[in-house]
Amino acid sequence: MMWSPTSAPQMQFDRYGQLKPKGANLRQSDQTAFSRICPFSPAAENEDELAARHFADSPNNDPLLGRFEKAFVGHVEEGDFRRNGSSGGLVTWVAAEMLRRGLVDAVAHVIESRGSDRLFRYTLSRSLADLKAGAKSRYYPVDLAEVLGTIRTTPGRYAIVGIPCFIKAVRLSCANDPILNERIVFTLGLFCGHMKSARMAESFAWQMGQRIGDVERFDYRAKCPDRPANWYRAQMKLRSGDVVGRDWWHLADGDWGAGFFQNPACNFCDDVVAETADIAFGDAWAQPYTVDGRGTNVVIVRSPALLDLVAGGMASRRIALSPVDTAFVVATQAAGFRQRREGLAFRLTWLRLGLRPRKRVVAGSGGLTWRRRMIYRMRYAISLWSHRVFWLARLLGHPQLYLAWARMVLSFYHGFAYSRGPIGRVINGIARSGAEGD
Repeated sequence: MMWSPTSAPQMQFDRYGQLKPKGANLRQSDQTAFSRICPFSPAAENEDELAARHFADSPNNDPLLGRFEKAFVGHVEEGDFRRNGSSGGLVTWVAAEMLRRGLVDAVAHVIESRGSDRLFRYTLSRSLADLKAGAKSRYYPVDLAEVLGTIRTTPGRYAIVGIPCFIKAVRLSCANDPILNERIVFTLGLFCGHMKSARMAESFAWQMGQRIGDVERFDYRAKCPDRPANWYRAQMKLRSGDVVGRDWWHLADGDWGAGFFQNPACNFCDDVVAETADIAFGDAWAQPYTVDGRGTNVVIVRSPALLDLVAGGMASRRIALSPVDTAFVVATQAAGFRQRREGLAFRLTWLRLGLRPRKRVVAGSGGLTWRRRMIYRMRYAISLWSHRVFWLARLLGHPQLYLAWARMVLSFYHGFAYSRGPIGRVINGIARSGAEGD
């Protein structure tokens, strides 16, 4: 069973813009129950164990993708799903089709949260119009406490959309709560590189000359069909009605992979593709799909019922999907898998044995070049210090303190990771000298 709701901690922002439990006063029995449902707890089942229970008959089992029925690449043809989504529109389409077919009564997903100190929050939608309000990617901290509370008190059948650790937490909660287990009938996963703190949105606002408090709507990925899909553009609608935007690559902290504002727990996650979800969706970061600004999804289907749903959409030509093999899906998420598997194995070597989390990846750094090790160390440092430097700049009311720091460290990171600029030329020179010396 779950821990007592009266003693459960509330999720609140800390000084770094990350959601943390506050007011926790758990008895020993409650702590034991909590450890069974925390996705990062060593006492909880891991992704392999959960997948073996939920998808035991799946014909495919891959060490990176987990168990699954089939994988596809494509987009929605019907209506405006594709146009209104960050990618190919399939997350909202599948959720809408579940409602249309009566498979679920409501879908838990993230929407804008107006009139609140949070830009986004989870809600339950029971109509297509409400679902469409939650389209698009939200790189912002949210929590499931409110919607899970509603599910517990309101009979019905529910689906939940979430990133890998959220879906894993839902699976674990269902295993320990009969009410949730009965009512949550489908889970829709979103591929994830890592999560950001609320400060990333605030930093983007700073760089567009705005205060975050003046922002009415925030779009992390404003779609531009005439540009490549991976040319992200952040766009904000202000309370004044004005709209401002800027490409991510022109922002001091706009390189996602560098790790600015990353949640610390993401350094120890090994699930990229939501291995415990009934169906999972990501961006098709592979040619020729990357250059298609309209957006394209890669989809991993694990539930036979949802495979039938997808097949029905394909047969009626409401969605356009092509089967793909494991290698294609892995290639679309290659950077994420390097960070979550190779990089994780290296990061685990930094910890004393007694403090290492229990992961499916074995600690080790064999085969890593000195440059690759430096890249992983720099990402970790950028993640750690971006929270602290931004907090100080915010406290002093001096955004340029953070922005100058971010531009400097990004220049060094690009030198190591991509051989860009004068720093990259120096590093390449050192690498060539080292190779000649060998």
